[in-house]
Amino acid sequence: MAASLSLIIGIIGNIISILVFTSPIKTFWVVVKKKSTENYQGIPYITTLLSTSLWTFYGLLNPQGLLILTVNGAGAFLQLIYVTFFLIYAPRDKKVQTAKLIAMLNVGFPGSIIALTLLAVREEIKLTFVGILCAALTIGMYASPLSAMGMVIKMKSVEYMPFLFSFFLFLNGGIWSIYAALVKDFFVGIPNAIGFVLGSSQLIIYAIYKNKSKKSTKEEGSDVTLVKRAVEMQANRGDDDDDEDNLKNKSLHKGRSLPQPIVNQLYTMPTKLMKTLSLRSQELNSVWDFGEDLENGEKNIHP
Repeated sequence: MAASLSLIIGIIGNIISILVFTSPIKTFWVVVKKKSTENYQGIPYITTLLSTSLWTFYGLLNPQGLLILTVNGAGAFLQLIYVTFFLIYAPRDKKVQTAKLIAMLNVGFPGSIIALTLLAVREEIKLTFVGILCAALTIGMYASPLSAMGMVIKMKSVEYMPFLFSFFLFLNGGIWSIYAALVKDFFVGIPNAIGFVLGSSQLIIYAIYKNKSKKSTKEEGSDVTLVKRAVEMQANRGDDDDDEDNLKNKSLHKGRSLPQPIVNQLYTMPTKLMKTLSLRSQELNSVWDFGEDLENGEKNIHP
């Protein structure tokens, strides 16, 4: 009975894990379409590739590890595709950094572990040795989106923390924790229990900042519209002032053919200069003044 139940839970875990591994497809479709990774982070995919690679090796060593072998083999293949796309479309500086991480974490480190296990570790402790490493890496896989969580809190936007990825990590951690309890595999159970807790935290943060993201987007749009109107009003006011000054000058100096005395020109020059500078300053700085007023909660626009 327990064996049948663990098999059913393991199959469900495989399905959910495949959903976890396929959830970034939408993200990378956008990356390929825009030909840019923008602010997306490559660390989650690099660490997941490392984790799935070693879990595949763990499944090969474990006599009862068929379910672990199949799901992690498929996951490693998908993560390799994601990492490749990330490397292709990342900016130049991020591309170099990503290439170094891939060479170190996805080539050098797992290759060294496999060689060390097969050549130097005793047969009776091979499974324990690889299991401990896999458990540690799985915790790292679940913790890797913490950087995205920090960005969400800082920017108050969930744009760069895909919901499906967080949701399926939550489900994956929960179902594999149940499976590990049934088969008494602590190497699978401990990291997935931690993953369940971290996945829950991600969903909570997503729920908190999802509505704030929409609100900030609407406010930003309205702020831009108001700023444009303020600039137009200020510019129109400046034009009206110029027209009034021109009419006054024409009425005052109508019929005068001689230039103004040099004393009068010197006297009026600072006034005209200050008026011109004041107008230009208001036109150029109205956006900044208006932005500060919005932040301070003021509703008026200074002339």
